[in-house]
Amino acid sequence: MTKYSKKAQNKIAKVMHEFKEGDLKSSSGQKVTNRKQAVAIGISEARQEGDKVPKKKETYKK
Repeated sequence: MTKYSKKAQNKIAKVMHEFKEGDLKSSSGQKVTNRKQAVAIGISEARQEGDKVPKKKETYKK
């Protein structure tokens, strides 16, 4: 299991709360309706703040 810092966990929890309330918007201003997209936004925001988040997985290698 990958390890997220407490700050990153709190940030993702905050974003998920916004998603459940229906207040979360994507960068284009559209309302987020997909749970996976909400998690991705939370992880992205945690990365931008410099919190400890695992590296992105490579999906394809030659």
